[in-house]
Amino acid sequence: MILLFNKPFGVLCQFTDHESRPTLADYIKTKDVYAAGRLDKDSEGLLVLTDDGKLQDRITSPKNKMAKTYWVQLENDIDEQALQRLRDGVELKDGLTLPAEAKRIAEPENLWRRDPPIRKRQNIPTCWIELVLKEGRNRQVRRMTAAVGHPTLRLIRASIGDWRLDRLRPGESRLVDGG
Repeated sequence: MILLFNKPFGVLCQFTDHESRPTLADYIKTKDVYAAGRLDKDSEGLLVLTDDGKLQDRITSPKNKMAKTYWVQLENDIDEQALQRLRDGVELKDGLTLPAEAKRIAEPENLWRRDPPIRKRQNIPTCWIELVLKEGRNRQVRRMTAAVGHPTLRLIRASIGDWRLDRLRPGESRLVDGG
């Protein structure tokens, strides 16, 4: 079984929490499925849940290098030099990242409002990029964009492999075929 879920901002990628914060259990009523990968509490977007351990490993194992696409709203306008640094790989405290695909994009269509909204500063512009990674280190996108001088304001995972967020609204899920 494969369940695609649009994880809202502020929701933990687990089914229980001792601090009573929002978790997957508040949205997912399907039994015996587990998240294949994680999104931090401050990130939004596509999460794949499955009851198939082999599929879960295929999605999450670094050796498989499954592509994950992110839409990232950045502070300030990004230039070609910073995009190229993302493409080449960025040196982080835990080593050099793999090369990524990075391009500037318009604000994604049909984007939902985030609650709470991102902070806005009157004289500081923002822009959007699409970033495709084939590894999944802890808070990697945020650390990469900060390393090239553009802090992440909003982070949305749009796809994992061939699975896409499409028109799923925050908190919605749908069953899909195959794996």
